[in-house]
Amino acid sequence: MAVAADLDRATDSKWDWVAEHTRKYLASGGTEGHENNGVLTLVLATTGRRTGEARRNCLIYGTSGDDFVVVASKGGADEDPAWFKNLQADPSVGVQVGTRRFTARARVASPAERPSLWAQMARIFPLYDEYAQKTDREIPIVLLTPES
Repeated sequence: MAVAADLDRATDSKWDWVAEHTRKYLASGGTEGHENNGVLTLVLATTGRRTGEARRNCLIYGTSGDDFVVVASKGGADEDPAWFKNLQADPSVGVQVGTRRFTARARVASPAERPSLWAQMARIFPLYDEYAQKTDREIPIVLLTPES
């Protein structure tokens, strides 16, 4: 079960540029890296479904009410990203958005929610539409609901 405290001890993404961004974000307490290349990003900590170890990634996000919205695109690859598989196995996650840290519960957007959330996220990051064209899988949209 990942919680906010796991953000500091989690293993970074295997992608060097993501790991570097994540470390900069967290080292600054969220004052650097929240905005990256014109989009807002958050840090997500999940629990490894096989190892049980905390893992972290930086992801582009949007909002829907009090929820934070992320897209499991993996650049349009034919398989879901590891972080998505991890939160399917254990939906408790740690999140940092700017300077704010919290534990959240992750869930996949319902079929009714998906169209408007996809449109919103594609406005934020237009490459999502290109990614969707590259794969036959329906790219998941995830809502992160902060715990009270």
